[in-house]
Amino acid sequence: MVENFGDDEQRANDPSAHEQRMDSEKHVQRNPHSDFAKVQASRPDWHTDGKWNITKTKEPDWKLGQGGNDGGESLKKNHVEINPYEEGESTNLAPFSYTQVINHDPPIFTVGFAGGYDNAKDTLRNLIDTGECVINIISEHFIEAANATSINSPYGISEWALTGLHPAPCTDVKASRVKEAIFSIEGKLMDTKEFESRGTPGKKTGVLAIIEGVRFWVREDAINEDRNIIDPGILRPMSRLGGITYGRTVEGIEIPRPDFSEATKPEEMKPLIKPKVEGQ
Repeated sequence: MVENFGDDEQRANDPSAHEQRMDSEKHVQRNPHSDFAKVQASRPDWHTDGKWNITKTKEPDWKLGQGGNDGGESLKKNHVEINPYEEGESTNLAPFSYTQVINHDPPIFTVGFAGGYDNAKDTLRNLIDTGECVINIISEHFIEAANATSINSPYGISEWALTGLHPAPCTDVKASRVKEAIFSIEGKLMDTKEFESRGTPGKKTGVLAIIEGVRFWVREDAINEDRNIIDPGILRPMSRLGGITYGRTVEGIEIPRPDFSEATKPEEMKPLIKPKVEGQ
């Protein structure tokens, strides 16, 4: 849990900003359901017997150059191009564990690289040289090919050819996006930060890249009419869990955020309203 050291100070020094931040949460309307209780009641129960399980990949006999594991079906789908602000380079592909979105306006993403500038991986080298990249979200239907992009090929050898994945043109960056990907982000490099080992002073252990998403690509059958929600049932994203382990996302739950004024209306809730104490 992250401690919030600034909330009380903000409320004291700029109460209007604090109230605006609280009110904005109501206007975001994260809950898309008019009657959430009714929708939730219609859903299957929580699986209490679910156990962690490691299965075969969808295509255990996948070979280099094969591409996706869906027989080319994903290549037949069109993509929607989204501007997030609307009312002869060497390229490479690589999977990343350290990737996260950290801001929505502007859309900011972080990518972590092992090793320092002096031992930069191909992706980091290209990102620094060109200032551009494309972040492609990995889905089940090309997991084997995506994993194969981690092959230790010499610099200058194309992972596109080795994996069988297909490049598709972008609008604002020169790098290609993966056509098989349901969701891709064109990115511009904002900054990098190199880290040094605590245990071995002088050894550079990693680089953080801060990237602005300047254009999105979403497969047209995966996005809603308002172009602001991607269907996870179609995206079916894969996550890296360390080592050679990947995770599938095949189940989810929805929990609306509580509103303080509404949640504390019942009398039995009044005893729970207490001031903060030091250390909390």
